[in-house]
Amino acid sequence: MHSATLVRLLLALAASASAIPTKRAQPGSAASIQNFKDKIKNVVVLVMENRSLDNLLGGQTLKGLENPINSGPYCNPYNLTAASEGNVCSAAKDYDSVSDDPDHGVYGNNLEFYGTFNPDESLVQSGALTPSQNGFVHEQIRLYASDANRSELATQVMNYYTEEQVPVLTALVQNFLTFNHWHSDVPGPTNPNRAALVSGTTYGHGSNDDSFTEHAFPQVSIWQALTETNHTWLNYWDTAGGTGPDAGYFNWTYNTGNQDKIVDLETFYTDAAAGTLPELAYINPSCCGVGTNSMHPSGLVSDGEALIRRVYDAARAGPQWKNTLFVLSFDETGGFHDHDYTFTFNRLGGRIPTLLISDWVSEGYVEQQGTNAAGETVSYSATSILRSLGYLWGFEPFNPRVEHAPSFDHLIQTKARNNTPTALPTATPFKR
Repeated sequence: MHSATLVRLLLALAASASAIPTKRAQPGSAASIQNFKDKIKNVVVLVMENRSLDNLLGGQTLKGLENPINSGPYCNPYNLTAASEGNVCSAAKDYDSVSDDPDHGVYGNNLEFYGTFNPDESLVQSGALTPSQNGFVHEQIRLYASDANRSELATQVMNYYTEEQVPVLTALVQNFLTFNHWHSDVPGPTNPNRAALVSGTTYGHGSNDDSFTEHAFPQVSIWQALTETNHTWLNYWDTAGGTGPDAGYFNWTYNTGNQDKIVDLETFYTDAAAGTLPELAYINPSCCGVGTNSMHPSGLVSDGEALIRRVYDAARAGPQWKNTLFVLSFDETGGFHDHDYTFTFNRLGGRIPTLLISDWVSEGYVEQQGTNAAGETVSYSATSILRSLGYLWGFEPFNPRVEHAPSFDHLIQTKARNNTPTALPTATPFKR
């Protein structure tokens, strides 16, 4: 073999090997947890708004992602009850702002996933009724036919963003770890999903009711668990509002005088630069129209990318970076199409983009399903954050949902990388 050819082959093999994470042990094992504790001292969690994996990461070409560009296209009928009206399929390029906010309530999710507002729960749980994922276009047209033509409405929920449209996310996908099967905890809207992410339950709330702003939730949350195990936290939030502060949902936060740990988002950048980030830095973006930064469809995707870039760049430049894990996720799918769905553990929500970002994760790797404490192969979900951080900081699962969730401690490698980007690309507004 020619020497130049041999060099190219060896380089290719090395690059391929670098994409495979070094797994110290099984998730949740003593060795894996100890490695997690040794390597990670600070966790930054940023939870964005209302995007499905097929929508936001649908144009990512990284192998292992099941999305429209790699394994699609995927199609929906214009009308669930009139097949003669034809189908529309996923295609490249979506809007920077989607003014017709797709239905993401419980009943809307039911129609989008199952084709009916009221699926028979006994049939769902027995497996006799499986989701078709065929109702997204039908529901968008039902809600907004007077606002726009059906072709535009179908584009809003079926199309996906190209790698060029979302350069920040593209850089993160190519450089860090992306989950292929990560779901919101409930098939419903923002606040119940955020409550589930930080406490493992919605406490029976299926809508964004007043209880969230009235600090009415009595269940144990991550904020309480960290305080009681002598770990530090701050809930940074964009005071423009619209999401959170998620620590404010719980009466414990106010009854114990911990509301002073809810601070302005700008403080995050100061703390990151000074090396004074708490063990858990939890970030709430603003929502929901133009000028906000959560990627909620009525805002700009490019503004959300600018926020993600700023958070990453601040953490990456700070003195705590070498032992930091940045978890980027979304609260729920927002009514955008995704072809994949799971109804395990009393029905999770749709599939959402989630990434692990750190010097301690593999480069350009796609994680598939996980293994929970019972040894079952299951999809990751929002409560995988609670399960994993419980291992890191020594608190027990709050309830069966958290206990059932697979953890990601085993995805932390034993050797740090030295090639993570020092800064991310600039996000700019775009036209479809």
